[in-house]
Amino acid sequence: MLLLLLWLEMGLLLILVPWSVFWDANYFLNRYPVLIPILLNPYFRGAISGLGVVNAVMAVDSFRRKAPAAVPRS
Repeated sequence: MLLLLLWLEMGLLLILVPWSVFWDANYFLNRYPVLIPILLNPYFRGAISGLGVVNAVMAVDSFRRKAPAAVPRS
């Protein structure tokens, strides 16, 4: 269960972070200015968000398919 929540959180972070202020002022932009056109490109940000959507959908799907933790005794 904890692993599924971690996957869901990672997916949500990948969806939201590329469009936030943290993405615009990160370490790699200051350290490697050659990466600025790539990392700030909207298509690249969309690709990262797309990976987040796939990750979140897979986490929700795994949660739905997971067997119940407690089996009733008869």
